[in-house]
This record gives sequence, C-alpha cells and structure tokens, in this order.
Amino acid sequence: MDFALTKDQQAIREAVAGICSRFGDEYWLERDRKGGFPEDFFQALAAAGWLGICIPEEYGGSGLGITDAAVMMQAISQSGAGMSGASAVHINVFGLHPVVVFGNDEQKQRILPPMVQGREKTCFAVTEPNTGLNTTQLKTRAVRKGDRYVVDGQKVWISTAQVADRMLLLARTTPLDEVTKPTLGLSLFCTPFDRTKIKVHEIEKMGRKAVDSNELFIEGLEVPVEDRIGEEGRGFEYILHGMNPERILIAAEAVGLGKLALSRATAYARDRIVFNRPIGQNQAIQHPLAKNWMELEAAELMIMKAAWEYDSGLPCGASANAAKYLAGEAGFDACQQAIMTHGGFGYAKEYHVERYLREALIPRIAPISPQLILSFIAERVLGLPKSY
Repeated sequence: MDFALTKDQQAIREAVAGICSRFGDEYWLERDRKGGFPEDFFQALAAAGWLGICIPEEYGGSGLGITDAAVMMQAISQSGAGMSGASAVHINVFGLHPVVVFGNDEQKQRILPPMVQGREKTCFAVTEPNTGLNTTQLKTRAVRKGDRYVVDGQKVWISTAQVADRMLLLARTTPLDEVTKPTLGLSLFCTPFDRTKIKVHEIEKMGRKAVDSNELFIEGLEVPVEDRIGEEGRGFEYILHGMNPERILIAAEAVGLGKLALSRATAYARDRIVFNRPIGQNQAIQHPLAKNWMELEAAELMIMKAAWEYDSGLPCGASANAAKYLAGEAGFDACQQAIMTHGGFGYAKEYHVERYLREALIPRIAPISPQLILSFIAERVLGLPKSY
C-alpha cells in the first residue's frame, strides 16, 4: 500500500501550480469584485494542454485518470485561485465524459478537440427550477420531428452559460407516464448553444463572481439527431458515468481551498503579535488549526481512495460520496477558522480569507447536498430503509 503521489502526479502538481502562480491574489481579488470569466487563466491552462487531462490522446487529450485530474484540480484551488479558478475548467475535466464513453467517433472528433484546445467552452445543462436533484422528474422536453429534436424548457444553476459555445443537455424524449421506470425516456445531447433560442439570465450570488451561474429559458431550440449522444431514452444512464468523477473532483477542489485557507491562517498566527507574543502560541488558536489539518488530510485520503477505485474500474459510489461530504465539511471549517484566526482583518477583502469562506460553500452544497449523501450512505452502505 503506497500513499505517495507518483513522480508523474508530482510533476502535474508542480506544473499546474507553476501556471497558477502567474495569477496571484490581486488577479482573483479583481475577478471577485468585477466578475468576468477568467479567460486568460483558462487559455494559459489550455495552452499547456491541461484542459484535456482525461480526454483520450486520439482526440488531443492526455488520456490520464481521475486521480491525476484530482491532483490537478486541488493544485488549482490551493494556488489561491480557489473555486473561481477551479470552476473555470471543471466542466472540461469531467463534463464531457459521457461523450468520451458513449459518443460515436464522429461526435468525439467534432466535439472534443476544440474543447481540449480551449477554442470552445461547454456548459452542463441538467438541473431545473422545480426538480432539484430529482433528475427523473425533469420537465424539459425534446420532441423529435424528422431529423431533429425541438427542445422547450428551463434549466437553472448552469455554470459558464454566459460564455459557452456548446451545451451538454439532458431532456425528456418520452413522457414520464409512458415509460416503465422514471430513469428511462431521458436523452442526452451535445449541441451548439444557440442564443437565438436560449435566453440566459445570470444569477447574482455571494461568491465565485468570475464564473457565472444562470437560468436558461429554452424555446424552440432545434437539435440535430447527430447531436444526440448514444441511444434515445438512455441519457440518465449516461450522465451517471460523470457523477462520481464530479464528486471526486469537487472534493479535491474543496480540500485545496481548505489547505489554502489553513496556510494563510497559520502564517498569520505565526506573525501576528498581541500581548507581546505571537497569537499562534496560544492553544485556543493552535488547536482549531491542528484539527483543520487532520480533517483535510483525512478527506484527501478518501478522495484518493475514491479516485483509485474509479480508475481501477471498481465500484466507487460510496467512496466518492464520502469524499465529497468529508471534503466539503473540512474545507468549509478550515475557511471559517481562517477568518476567526485573522480576527477583524479576516473580514477585510485584502486578506482574501473572506472570499475563501464564501467560495467554500459551493462544494459543501453542490452538486449534491450533505444530507442526500448521508441518506445514500445510510441506505446503500448500511442497508437502512430508504428515507425519501
């Protein structure tokens, strides 16, 4: 049993951190204040080939695993970019996995290389206003008419829709009352983002202003049949292949953000002198930070276990969900403690830790709530009755 990163994984961490070092605290503070997609950051990672880390080599990617991607995403978040930087590239790493697995060769050749090269951005359009995480109840309809589908409906919390060139869309092609079970009748499409048929309303939120979140209103969007991924009616099955990797990667981002906050808090505690002694000499400061370190290390181990299981073709649902839960909680606690360690200065933007706390809520809430993860573990691991 070996807990060390491989030489290649260490090289990934160092190379990605080197790129991120060109985008310092002031860059992300400005993005947090003014918004606007971090295009130069995105293109720097694209130019170095990192956007396609999990895309097969024949389509321009590196063909690496989720473990390698988790190392990369933690490095991005931990660099100071936080969720603003991680979310800018998150979709590229896991979002098009259904295309990689279930798309035909023509679709892969058409869709994947432009994404890997940074020439196109894709958004992931699944969630809806009135269904939340109950994906089988989606109301967006895609009705086939000849060689195309006509799509009408709404989506919400769709990241990067302001800048997207393409979207991965889940819509119902067979009405719910006509299928034998709710998971059937949903189809997956990867199609151009036609702004003449899609109205995009940005949602103002408390953090991560650099990466937009939106509500989409889709009316009469025509999607060619050749943009459907796999078979009609099996889209729910296809997106499941991306859910465990997403949990693993967002957990890695949460740990990266937590470690970033912990490093800032530790440095401040070491240097801040009050009553003629560094505040870090006081156990009331030391102990919470030590607890944060242990919780982050434990979460990171669970992330690596889940990633190893996924890359090894083993069942990883329990580990991926546990990793997301543990990392979300540990990252949030570390960011909150960083503010408390800084005292009043922690509330000031110039010290950056208040931004970390606002962004730490993202991996705690999304893509699935802590409560649903607890229910999943209770039912699927412990064998307890379903509670909802």
